[in-house]
Amino acid sequence: MEDTTFRALIVSQGEGKTFTREVGARNTADLPAGDVLIRVHYSSLNYKDALSATGNRGVTRNFPHTPGIDAAGVVAASSAEDWPVGTEVVVIGYDLGMNTAGGYGQYIRVPAQWVVAKPEALTLQECMIYGTAGFTAAQSVDALVSAGVKPADGKIVVTGATGGVGSVAVAILAKLGYQVVAATGKIDQADFLTGLGAAEVIHRDEVNDTSGRPMGRTNWAGGIDTVGGNPLTTLLKTTQYGGAVTCCGLVAGAEFTSSVFPFILRGVSLLGIDSVECPISERRRIWGLLGGEWKLDNLASLMKPVSLDQVSTEIDLIIKGQQRGRVVVDLN
Repeated sequence: MEDTTFRALIVSQGEGKTFTREVGARNTADLPAGDVLIRVHYSSLNYKDALSATGNRGVTRNFPHTPGIDAAGVVAASSAEDWPVGTEVVVIGYDLGMNTAGGYGQYIRVPAQWVVAKPEALTLQECMIYGTAGFTAAQSVDALVSAGVKPADGKIVVTGATGGVGSVAVAILAKLGYQVVAATGKIDQADFLTGLGAAEVIHRDEVNDTSGRPMGRTNWAGGIDTVGGNPLTTLLKTTQYGGAVTCCGLVAGAEFTSSVFPFILRGVSLLGIDSVECPISERRRIWGLLGGEWKLDNLASLMKPVSLDQVSTEIDLIIKGQQRGRVVVDLN
């Protein structure tokens, strides 16, 4: 394939700590080395993309840069036998969109081992309604199921419930028959959450105990925490005997405190969730669930479609905590 010019969101560093974002032209010759060149049709917006796009050095070190930790598209050129030209594929995680040019460009070039075949039952757009956030949500639900938390055990609380991970987690849990309590600071979005299957919507302050007590009254059979900080502390000390809490986010804080009592008196499990370096066999299994028995009937209700030219505005909104559901970027 000849070198091709394409459109991409380009984040550049100005003077000092200022960063600018604009849609401009890039060339496939400038993409990093890799086995598979993919024509990206859809990407999505995650909090990590917003961090990269605003110059967070913990995510992206070198600029100019094209963010986008998710991409779904078609193989345009390949030196890998497993990925012939024309194959519909998905790439999420690893270094994509961090220090490797990402899905906010119409082409990416990546190592073959980063690539997963698109599930047959999902379109490329549907794969990006899930994206990293939905994949992480599925990992979180899977971890609760594997820990033995059953629908009959009681309520499951989801923090940050209107966000990408939270909203998909609410919907998957409801589909599997769990009684879901959605915790959010956006009570005006209660109809959105009940539409996804939440049995109850509570304000996030109800899962943010500041009493300092090491234990609290048991409210939950389990929890999916997407925010970290003190809400995670609260979930641990209010989960019932033998329950489990998953952890995958830090918007409320990267640190939390806990006594050992939830673990040694109630046998509560804290389950860490990572989608970035998830083994390829596990990626295939989770994508199989998302495109199979866990596929959401209300998937489209989670989506806000935008063009590449609109991404910068959506980045500003997610940084301000004003997004809900999933933003899907159309690069066709």
